[in-house]
Amino acid sequence: MSSTPDNSPPGRPLRPATLLVRGGTTRSSHGETAEALFLTSGFVYDSAAQAEATFAGTERHFQYSRFGNPTVSMLEQRLALLEGAEACRMTATGMAAVHAAMLSHLRAGDRVVASRALFGSCHWIVSTLLPRYGIAAEFVDGGDLGQWREALARPAALVLLETPSNPMLEIVDLPAVAALAHAAGAIVVVDNVFATPLLQKPLEMGADVVVYSCTKHMDGQGRVLGGAVLGRAKWVDEVLQPFIRNTGPSLSPFNAWLILKGLETLPLRLKAMSAGAAEIADWMATRPEVSRVLYPHRADHPQVELAKRQMPEAGGSLVTFDLAGGKAAAFRFCDALRLIDISNNLGDSKSLVTHPATTTHMRIGAEERAKLGIADGTIRLSVGLEDVRDLIDDLSGALDAAGAPARRAAE
Repeated sequence: MSSTPDNSPPGRPLRPATLLVRGGTTRSSHGETAEALFLTSGFVYDSAAQAEATFAGTERHFQYSRFGNPTVSMLEQRLALLEGAEACRMTATGMAAVHAAMLSHLRAGDRVVASRALFGSCHWIVSTLLPRYGIAAEFVDGGDLGQWREALARPAALVLLETPSNPMLEIVDLPAVAALAHAAGAIVVVDNVFATPLLQKPLEMGADVVVYSCTKHMDGQGRVLGGAVLGRAKWVDEVLQPFIRNTGPSLSPFNAWLILKGLETLPLRLKAMSAGAAEIADWMATRPEVSRVLYPHRADHPQVELAKRQMPEAGGSLVTFDLAGGKAAAFRFCDALRLIDISNNLGDSKSLVTHPATTTHMRIGAEERAKLGIADGTIRLSVGLEDVRDLIDDLSGALDAAGAPARRAAE
């Protein structure tokens, strides 16, 4: 099938909102307006010689959707343009993206340094899976440059970090850590899912690889799973692609198509969600039931200056807060919500809460949670697209329920 790339005008780089609608679009001979959905497992060849040349790599032609697919390719090109990356490969989930980025690069005898503040499954890969393959792993407190310096005083192969982190919204100084990592011989892999490419550009601050769970803000409507790995073309083609091709964590064309559609409204959704999160964070800080509020752009965030330097546009759609009554208060709060849903997803058009100590970070253990600052009363709120006044009404009733025993005891 012939196709026509819908490229940007020469010498006129397009802005992010435009790239999210038009970037990477390839039209078939039919001239469709919406991106075409290629639901096919394989592709045919004009001749046996063309098949041979395709497998030999001397001719570019789609072979099999595990290796590449036109719909998936459009999504890869669009995300690469948005991120400012040379290349992108999609995966079936966000965790497949993290796993592929790490395992494609590492080998027995290597050493990894990671921020302690990682999503539970990422923490498991570093702490449990990598040592099984003879790869040493060391955790540091992401906000402590002294610990990074000490850990990277010795050679390392890879550094993994989240910023802002899940769920405590810790900020890592990307340029400083990248410089230390490169001096130690490591590549820097950044999970940028909380910020998205619209609020933070890790590659511009020294990162080598950026990973995403496209399940979150990019789809943004709770429909499909997907992941992305972005970096330099040489690394993607020579290191990552053989791993993905032969291990098979492929994104389905249908999921790629839905994520493409989700990207079209990402700037509008993220702007509204971030504004709502900032307003709710300020309101939360006035409630007596809340002992701590964490939001990157609030003046009382311990790293607010760094957060505003690395994420100048907004603080994102996540708010984390602690309830003074611990787990019992947290459960009363969650169960009293009538509009906001309990779910471990985030970045959705619907507002969602989760209790990290008993969900996303349950399996890292109480000791490690304490190091991260995750208390039994910690709640992570993902702010969606509902009217903020309705969200505050719902949160107010839930906080009333959470604090009721303490008020009765005081009477």
